[in-house]
Amino acid sequence: MPTARATSLGVVPGRIFAVANQKGGVGKTTTAVNLAACLAEAGERTLVVDLDPQANATSGLGARANGTSSYDLLDGATVGEIANRTQFTNLDLVPSRPDLAGAAVELGRHANGESYLAASLEPAREAYSFIFLDCPPSLGPLTVNALAAADRVLVPVQCEYYALEGLTQLLHSIERIRARLNPRLAIAGMVLTMADGRTRLSADVVAEVRRHFGDLVFDAVVPRSVRLAEAPSHGLPITAYDPKSSGADAYYRVASELVDRLS
Repeated sequence: MPTARATSLGVVPGRIFAVANQKGGVGKTTTAVNLAACLAEAGERTLVVDLDPQANATSGLGARANGTSSYDLLDGATVGEIANRTQFTNLDLVPSRPDLAGAAVELGRHANGESYLAASLEPAREAYSFIFLDCPPSLGPLTVNALAAADRVLVPVQCEYYALEGLTQLLHSIERIRARLNPRLAIAGMVLTMADGRTRLSADVVAEVRRHFGDLVFDAVVPRSVRLAEAPSHGLPITAYDPKSSGADAYYRVASELVDRLS
């Protein structure tokens, strides 16, 4: 995203994105963390909310939950009370911790449990241009809360044989949530991840996903990258770990395309 690294993008503030796919290992956390880092570097106030009890987005930004966490967002706390600054300019984090798994059970017991997160996030629209909700790999109560709170859904799709498996179910879930809970919810797009340019399989998967979903699929494709895989173990987004890598270039392009889609 070279054209936007030093200046604000001038986008409409307060957009909330759920990064969701019920399949695990498709690049949800990698996409949430690195898109947030790209946009923060471009001058936009950006927030990551880690909604996965595994807390990979938290550790991927070099943080840990000491006290409050996204669990508290689901219990009535506001972002202003619990968001932490990260080591990266313009980038804040609401961390996760393992006991968030218990919140999923509790939410299912409440008639209005699907809307707790939306109420807690609403005031944060004034403070942030972009808010990314890193969802767990399921369509359970935590992901439903994220979709009920979001304006748009970003769907990472791994370039592998079963790429289309489950996407129809996810799209049906989005439609149900739009009808029952969140009429403004729309799909921001699908981001193809872990593409291996050396294999015919990746090329076939990319072609198949584009054939099924057309303009919903981002033009930019995220490659399979050792540097992308290494970055979280250092608590860094790829933009800080290796900004000249192919993975960083891909996420700059995805971020730029996301801004274009919003305008």
